[in-house]
Amino acid sequence: MRRLAFLIVLFVALGPASATGVRQLSREQALAALKNRDNVEARRQGVAGLGDTGVMADVPLLVEALRDPDHGVRALAEQSLWQVWSRSGDSAVDSLFEVGIEQMNQRDADAAIKTFSLIIQKKPDFAEGWNKRATLYYVIGEYEKSLADCEEVIRLNPVHFGALSGFGMIYLQLGKPQRALDYFQRALAVNPNLDQVEIAVEELKQLLIRQRRGTI
Repeated sequence: MRRLAFLIVLFVALGPASATGVRQLSREQALAALKNRDNVEARRQGVAGLGDTGVMADVPLLVEALRDPDHGVRALAEQSLWQVWSRSGDSAVDSLFEVGIEQMNQRDADAAIKTFSLIIQKKPDFAEGWNKRATLYYVIGEYEKSLADCEEVIRLNPVHFGALSGFGMIYLQLGKPQRALDYFQRALAVNPNLDQVEIAVEELKQLLIRQRRGTI
């Protein structure tokens, strides 16, 4: 299943930047714009604005926007969710988070694990700290530790489609395709725009059919 290599971007998303060319809105303005069902451009502005100013309480609206009829709104909603999830509400923790992201970008897994472990110690209710450490454990092959951290992510943020996809990737590595399929489907139930996950689901269904027939 070579296409699954592309799924790492879902598990590892490193805090996408704000959309360019979008007028800056206050949180209240962004919420009002997002609810404008008759104006696509307003919804795009609103969903992008929440990436800059939104809080965890706004996540349900952003998840709903993942099903907007407009592709642009859906894409911006996914980006904004990652932005909201990457803010802890504590400036010191957010500064550490940026350090950890840079360490990940530099592929310094050991240093990044230490940084995200410190973040977890300082703010254990910050789901994205757990998710980034889960990602790093996955990368270095510590799958059981990655699973444990993913459990914390989903406990704190049940709609975290990145962690749900991460579960699927881990279970594939552990040789458990049915469990992988279950989690990939859960990820799609939250975010139906995950094209590579959808491809993985179809491949896993075919794999499981062949296994049941005894043709593998």
